[in-house]
Parts: sequence; structure tokens; C-alpha cells
Amino acid sequence: MDFKEKIKKVRIEIGYSQEQLARELGVSFATINRWENGKSEPRQIALNTFEHFCMLHNVKIEEE
Repeated sequence: MDFKEKIKKVRIEIGYSQEQLARELGVSFATINRWENGKSEPRQIALNTFEHFCMLHNVKIEEE
């Protein structure tokens, strides 16, 4: 599963809109949208923030 699939899966699983997830991760709505559409990839710090967010919400993001 690539990052665009992971982030969308997590967002839907916790019931967040792209805007809500953007606020939680400290990025813009446009950034979340680009990640989900595969137009860009997160930098390492954003990826770490996303992984920490998943851990706090008990969401598994390992490869399936």
C-alpha cells in the first residue's frame, strides 16, 4: 500500500474530512489533497507526524 492509499484509509477510518486531518497534522487542506491524489509525498517530518497521529488514534498503518 503506498502513502496515498494509507492516508486516505486512515482518514476515512477515523471519520475525518481532509480539512480536519490537515488541521490535526499542521498542514494545509491542499497538502492532504495532493498526498491523497498522489501528486506529492510528505517530507520526513510530516510522515513522522502522521505516524504519531495514527499511533495516538490506535490506527494500524502497516503494509497490507
